[in-house]
Amino acid sequence: MGLKQKLHTLKEKYKGTKMAPAFNAFHTFLYSPNETTHGGTHIKVVDDLKRTMNTVIMALIPCLIFGMFNAGYQHHLATGEIQAVSNGFFSAEFWSWSNLAIGAWKVLPLVIVSYGVGLAVEFVFAVIKGHEVEEGYLVTGMLVPLIVPIDIPLWMLAVAVIFGVVIGKEVFGGTGMNILNPALTIRAFLFFAYPTWMSGDKVWVHGAVERANEMAAGANVDAISGETILGSLAQNKAYNFDTMDMFFGFIPGSVGETSTMLILLGGLFLVFTKIGSWRIMLSAVVGALVMGFLFNSVVDAGWIAEGSKFYGLMSLDFWKHLIIGGLAFGIVYMATDPVTASQTNKGKWIYGFLIGFISVLIRVFNPAYPEGVMLAILLMNVFAPTIDHYVLQGNIKRRMKRLKVKSA
Repeated sequence: MGLKQKLHTLKEKYKGTKMAPAFNAFHTFLYSPNETTHGGTHIKVVDDLKRTMNTVIMALIPCLIFGMFNAGYQHHLATGEIQAVSNGFFSAEFWSWSNLAIGAWKVLPLVIVSYGVGLAVEFVFAVIKGHEVEEGYLVTGMLVPLIVPIDIPLWMLAVAVIFGVVIGKEVFGGTGMNILNPALTIRAFLFFAYPTWMSGDKVWVHGAVERANEMAAGANVDAISGETILGSLAQNKAYNFDTMDMFFGFIPGSVGETSTMLILLGGLFLVFTKIGSWRIMLSAVVGALVMGFLFNSVVDAGWIAEGSKFYGLMSLDFWKHLIIGGLAFGIVYMATDPVTASQTNKGKWIYGFLIGFISVLIRVFNPAYPEGVMLAILLMNVFAPTIDHYVLQGNIKRRMKRLKVKSA
């Protein structure tokens, strides 16, 4: 008996019981549902929510793989075991098995804990409530390991995931009903509950505790940490990465957020598959560029002196905001969340523009945590229904005016 037949047998066996949602989840994840529509008024496609979520995961996989290589690379670079790559994206020093081994050793446990804990909560709620297991966490489970610091304790991540799924989604009614992006809710919980772990001002190095002990004992050990680009700029310090390094992703940062090139390709894939909104992506980029340009203009006008508190990030070339930190990742993979984003076309332009605009604003004026895309997206998640409301009201008023003119 094949796997499909076995799952179908178990599904029929437990049909009508509390365990039915669990077997249905496995069955429909691996195979197309047996229940299909037959009426002529229905659009028949092979897509369902699981397949849509799997498409987003496919767009995230390159960022995950690159992030594992980059974690190992940053470790070896910080300890002085290798020199900075010289041949760009195709450097053999970067794509080495030693880099991948160290990166996978730290990243894969994050993925396992994220999916294990999150899906366990989903299954528990499905069994208790007697409804089908919701597929929304399939993408959230992949996003979370890509946006948290690589050295975050696993128990801390598990607590945050439970909070994000229960408070950020289930209390609103589950997938499709939440008003906040679940992945960013998890990160926000970590940010406010454990701020010292989320500062992002240090480069992760494998075995940092042991190395610190060796240094304390007087051993000759290379430096084990260094600031990220945003951390350096927030303190008006120079950074040692060229533009192409930042674009390709050979820089320290959260696992999935460093390679703007791969994020761009993932965004194009989501637009091509009609899952991600190009209006939100484009308007968010424009909003970030506008805010960055305004800050550059303030510096050029001499209104802020060199060396003053906000000079570092204000003087950064406005377009470089898109290739450092998590701005590009947030715009492509989280601002476009169809549940929490604006639904109207005009609303998407407003929603995306304000996300980019506010992200750079928070970056500059919050040097203690020089990254604003998380807070900007969560803020606009809250205002998305309001934006859509006024867009719809505006459309209704214009139509009423046209109706009055015709009737007159």
